[in-house]
Amino acid sequence: MTILNTTTNPARDPIKALLNGPEDAVLTVIAGVEGPSYRPVGAMMSVLGPRERAGTLSSGCVESDIALHAMEARETGRPALVRYGQGSPFMDIQLPCGGGLDIALLPQPDRAILAKVAENRQARIPCTLTIDLTSGAMALGAHEATGRVGDVLHVLFEPDIRFLVFGKGPEASTFAALVQSAGYPNMLFSPDEETLEDGRASGCPTRHLSVQEFPGDETVDDRTAVVLFFHDHDWEPPLLQGALKTKAFYIGSQGSQRARDARLATLSAMGVTQADLDRLTGPVGLIPSARDAGTLAVSVLAEVLARAMPERS
Repeated sequence: MTILNTTTNPARDPIKALLNGPEDAVLTVIAGVEGPSYRPVGAMMSVLGPRERAGTLSSGCVESDIALHAMEARETGRPALVRYGQGSPFMDIQLPCGGGLDIALLPQPDRAILAKVAENRQARIPCTLTIDLTSGAMALGAHEATGRVGDVLHVLFEPDIRFLVFGKGPEASTFAALVQSAGYPNMLFSPDEETLEDGRASGCPTRHLSVQEFPGDETVDDRTAVVLFFHDHDWEPPLLQGALKTKAFYIGSQGSQRARDARLATLSAMGVTQADLDRLTGPVGLIPSARDAGTLAVSVLAEVLARAMPERS
């Protein structure tokens, strides 16, 4: 079997693509990693047909061959486990990273269970998908770490990092556009219509700020980052005071060291505790004194992601 003119979209969500795809789509999952790997255990790719797939399991070196084996599993209707790299029978297919990958091929996956996974992800509810690699049977459970025990694979789904961006001017709209282009859920809040228009032009959802207070109807969980980009620092204290009442894992404000000190003094006078003040980040970003909106945006995004994934930073 030869696969030609394959359409691959690594950015497409493989579960959503499968649920919206043909009934005979095959779900493929990294079930084991030996040594270095471009993608972690639990990463998924849906093979929707001989020429279409969504998601990625490597840097592009094995996807076409995985799709070929997935079509074979579709024909037999039986799950299979394929090895690439170290210990693989496919000597002509090399992994540039030098490691080893075990790929589970799951024809006719349980769509009801996968639909529940998609529903939980939409609602930002953590859940664990358990897969019997021998039978392909699936179950959904509470929070359990991703990992494989024998023929059972657990895949933990946590909410995506979400960004609530507050501010006025190009720094706010540029940062919102960056996280939007990277695929992160976000919302841009501003009292300035031009800033909101710039955000909407980049595809960002927006909300107009009419009062200097944190929106009380906004649900904020511990996978949410709150970032402020104001030159008019009068907006900051009430917004930060409200943000500190949430579970946000990152709360930061643009500005110099001097602006930060003035901000902390104002918040302290407002009754904010030292423990809460210690949660604030500022000046924001990994690059000191970034002078343009683009550099600042990349610098702040890198800092937030490093905070969210400390084990990889």
